[in-house]
Amino acid sequence: MRIYSALQELVQQGVNAGLIQPEDKIYARNQVLSHLGLDSFPAEVEGESEKEIPELLDELVEYAVSAKVIPDLFDKKEILASQIMNVFLARPSEVNREFYQRYENSPKEATEYFYQLSQKSNYIQIQRISKNIHYKADTAYGELDITINLSKPEKDPKQIALEKELKKTAAHYPECLLCVENEGYAGRIGHPARSNHRMIRVELANEDWYFQYSPYVYYNEHCILLSGEHRDMKIDRGGFVRLLEFVEQFPHYFIGSNADLPIVGGSILTHDHYQGGNYEFAMAKAEEEYGFTLQGFPEVHGATVKWPMSVIRLRSKNKTELVEAADFIFETWKSYRDPAVEIEAYTGETRHNTVTPIARMRDGYFELDLVLRNNRTTEEFPLGIFHPHADVHHIKKENIGLIEVMGLAVLPARLKTELIEVERFLLGKDHEIAGYHLPWAEEMKENYRSELTEANITEIVRKEVGQKFMRVLEDAGVFKRNEAGQEAFRRFTDLLART
Repeated sequence: MRIYSALQELVQQGVNAGLIQPEDKIYARNQVLSHLGLDSFPAEVEGESEKEIPELLDELVEYAVSAKVIPDLFDKKEILASQIMNVFLARPSEVNREFYQRYENSPKEATEYFYQLSQKSNYIQIQRISKNIHYKADTAYGELDITINLSKPEKDPKQIALEKELKKTAAHYPECLLCVENEGYAGRIGHPARSNHRMIRVELANEDWYFQYSPYVYYNEHCILLSGEHRDMKIDRGGFVRLLEFVEQFPHYFIGSNADLPIVGGSILTHDHYQGGNYEFAMAKAEEEYGFTLQGFPEVHGATVKWPMSVIRLRSKNKTELVEAADFIFETWKSYRDPAVEIEAYTGETRHNTVTPIARMRDGYFELDLVLRNNRTTEEFPLGIFHPHADVHHIKKENIGLIEVMGLAVLPARLKTELIEVERFLLGKDHEIAGYHLPWAEEMKENYRSELTEANITEIVRKEVGQKFMRVLEDAGVFKRNEAGQEAFRRFTDLLART
C-alpha cells in the first residue's frame, strides 16, 4: 500500500507547489500510475505527508525497480523520474506565456517564477545539490567561492559498460546536451533525461536563443543561454552584442561566455552558449587598478582590474560604442605577442589568444570584462603555459572556464575524503594520505606548527585550499601579478590607448 500513499502524497505536493490545480489530481494520478505499470488505485489512501517532492519521487522510482518495471540503472531511473514530473508541468508554450506575462511587470519576477518552477519540477536537482560542500575563502583578491562538487552520482559498472556498447550504434539526436531538441526529450542510456525540461525563448541580435537553468546550479539562478543553431563556440563581435542585449533585457543578471579555444575554454565547445545568473562573484567586486581611454571610443572607460587573471573592464552607457571597443580590443589581442612574458599569438596558423567575456549592468552603465587568455603549450608546460601548474594539480587540474575565472572553484568530489585525511595527518592521527597532497600537508604542518587543533583544523585546511585556488587563477593569468607582468600589461593597454 505504501506505493499508493507515496503517489497520492506526490500529487498533493504537486498541488501545494502550484504545479497543478486541485482539478488535475485524478488526471495526474492516473498518468503516474501508467508510468509505474499500475492499472488501479485503492479507495482509501492517505495523501498528506511532510516529505518533499524529490523524496517521494525516489520512492516511486525505487518501487519501479523492485517491481521490475525498469532495470536498476541510473539513466533508466532518471528517465522515469523525469517522465513522472513531466505529468505536473505545463507545455513550453504555456510556460513561456506565463514568463513573459510576468516579465511585463518586471524581468526579476519572470526569472524568479522560472527558477522556482525549475526547482519544483525537480529539473534543478536541489536534493543532490545540497550535498555539495561550499564555503568562501578570504584571499588577497577578496572572498573566493570554493565548491566541492558532490551532486552528480557515480554510475555503476553495468551502466558504464552499457553506455560503451550503445555508443557504437548511438543516435545523434539531440546532437549535444545543449541543443534545443533536449526540451521534453525522454533520454536514453548515455543521454540525460529531459522530459521535465523547459526553455524560455529569447531573441538576441535577431537570432533565436533559449534560456534555461543548469540542473546542477553552482550559484544562485545559474542559467544557461544557448543558441538555437548547433554551432561551435565562437568569440566575436556578434557575441559581444548578444551579451549586452541580454543584460539589457535582464539587468539583474550577469552573462558570460567561455573562451572558444581548447585548454582555456569550457567543457563544451561544440555548441554556442553562455552562462549567467543572479550572483555577484569576487571578480565583479574587484577594484579597478589602472584606467585608460581609447582614442576611437570616447564614451568608453577602460581599466585593468585587481584580479589574479588579466582583466580589462570596459564601461559605457553607449552600448554600440562599447561593442565596437570590445571588438577592437579582441582583434588587437588575437595577434598580440610579447615574448618577454611568453605570450605568442600563433604557432604556425594555430591561434592561441582569445578572451573570456562577462557582461553586466551596474549603476545604469553597461559593463564588459574581457579576461585575456592564451592556450599555448610547451615541453615544460604540456597542459598550458597559462593553465594550473603541476604543484596545484592535487587540488585543481581541469580547465579554467568561465565560472572559475570569476572566482568560483569547482573542485572534484575526491577532495571530500582526501581533505579529511589531510586534516588527520596534520593532527598526527593518520599518515595515510594521497602522495600528491604530502608536500602541501608537510608545508602546512611547518607553517602552523602548534596552532593546529581539532577546533580549527577544518578552517585552516579550507583556508589553504582557497590559497591554492588563488594560485590556480594566478597561473592562468597571462600578465602575472609581479612587476614584469604588470609592466607588460601596461604595454598592451598603452597600445590600445594610442591606436
